[in-house]
Amino acid sequence: MKRRAPFPDRYGPWAVVLGASEGLGAAFAQALAGRGMNLLLVARRAELLEKLADSLRRLFGVEARCLAADLSSADFPGRLGAAVSGLELGLVVYNAAFAPVGDFLGLEPEDLSRVIEVNVRAPLLLLRSLLPAMAARRRGAVVLMSSLAGYQGTPRIATYAASKAFSRILAEGLWFELKDSGIDAIACCAGAIRTPGYASAGGRGAPGARDPAFVAERAIQGLGRGPVAIPGFVNAVAAWAMGRALTRRAAIGLMALSTAGLRPSAAPGKRA
Repeated sequence: MKRRAPFPDRYGPWAVVLGASEGLGAAFAQALAGRGMNLLLVARRAELLEKLADSLRRLFGVEARCLAADLSSADFPGRLGAAVSGLELGLVVYNAAFAPVGDFLGLEPEDLSRVIEVNVRAPLLLLRSLLPAMAARRRGAVVLMSSLAGYQGTPRIATYAASKAFSRILAEGLWFELKDSGIDAIACCAGAIRTPGYASAGGRGAPGARDPAFVAERAIQGLGRGPVAIPGFVNAVAAWAMGRALTRRAAIGLMALSTAGLRPSAAPGKRA
């Protein structure tokens, strides 16, 4: 089998990870730094970002920069554009998400708007801003974090699940559109991930739950191999069952059982 080029040669020397402060985002940053890539880390919490950046510099000898920003703000695309100016950006990981827990009628309109701003608007605008330079260099990669929750309606996180369906479909379309430009695109459709956000929302040890490092590795390894990566055998079987073996009604009911114990909070999995 042909040996693949190192990531900095294959895609470019810099990667940006959005939603990088802890959990899955930090795992993506560590996995990419271990492959020799310099990092721009983006999230709201500056202290956590700086701590992670210091660790990456020390452990892997890479350059790591931080951008503390609210991805839902109107000026975020401009701030990100300024932060990457002059960098040969080769890889974008959009891990950030806002995931309010609770029945739809109990959610505040502000929370619903934030779901759109963080999970839909921000990735669309930043990819439209960053991809042209990758296409001009004919190399690059995009990882969009989706979720098995987005394969069907998922009660108590209905808006989050709908936005993750958007991420998957977007990644699939980009995979086809961009492949002739030398850009790999992939959606990582994970099940439960053992992150601080999932624990704070009362997430139980669901079947197929995986550690962040495992999920990040499977997503990165999937680049160039297809439009969707599903980390873990149990999750792959669940995705097949939800999409093919079960009726839509049964799939939604099964997801309702898995989310029934989630406490109202901002993040069953991850947050910007």
